[in-house]
Amino acid sequence: MGRISKKTEVSLNVRETFNKFVVEINDWWPSAYTWSQNVQHEILIDLRKDGLCSEIGPFGYRCDWGRVTDFEENTYIEMKWQIGPHREPVPNPDKASDLLIEFSEGDEGTLIVLQHFNFGNHGNGSEDYRNNMDSDQGWLYILDCFKKFCERIENPTEVQE
Repeated sequence: MGRISKKTEVSLNVRETFNKFVVEINDWWPSAYTWSQNVQHEILIDLRKDGLCSEIGPFGYRCDWGRVTDFEENTYIEMKWQIGPHREPVPNPDKASDLLIEFSEGDEGTLIVLQHFNFGNHGNGSEDYRNNMDSDQGWLYILDCFKKFCERIENPTEVQE
């Protein structure tokens, strides 16, 4: 089953981009890709080896959706994607797919390359899951949300009186 590879470029430097992607994920991650949707309180990545990627919902509801397997600050982050084909948590990392997100200098800022692979680990429904994440409503949509977030930061709208 094929690897997904998506790219986008934002006009911030690599350090700012990495920080916004990881530390400020709560401010840009699309609610459509959360369990709590519009009542979500927080989504976060604990940036350390074996750090958890979690969502905190109403009344302290917590769901871990991934685990950091490796990273180099301002360069890349690798993680287990522990969300299954039917949007269910996957506690066993051996039954999860993998993400690699790389940050490097681009022509006009920072190039982000996201790769999602090992979908077969998810078992039944993994091919459809891969196809969904490869669609316009999958990683392209998620990366576009991040790009728009970065553009709003760089070009805040002026208040009109």
